[in-house]
Amino acid sequence: MKQLTRIAFIASTVAGCLAATGCSSMTEREKAIAIGAGAGGVAGSVLTNGSAAGTVGGAVAGGVIGNEVGKRK
Repeated sequence: MKQLTRIAFIASTVAGCLAATGCSSMTEREKAIAIGAGAGGVAGSVLTNGSAAGTVGGAVAGGVIGNEVGKRK
């Protein structure tokens, strides 16, 4: 199971990096939301050992935090 979690972490990180390359037309706030959601999803997955609920919860929390950070820029 630990191997599967590591693979999921690496795959989600690579997918996030690839997705970020298409963000040239996004505003700073939209970029902050996307980065926050991605980082939160990865953190939630790692903290809950790959739980789907933890991953989604982390992504939502990260998106909200990213939104607030994006407002201040």
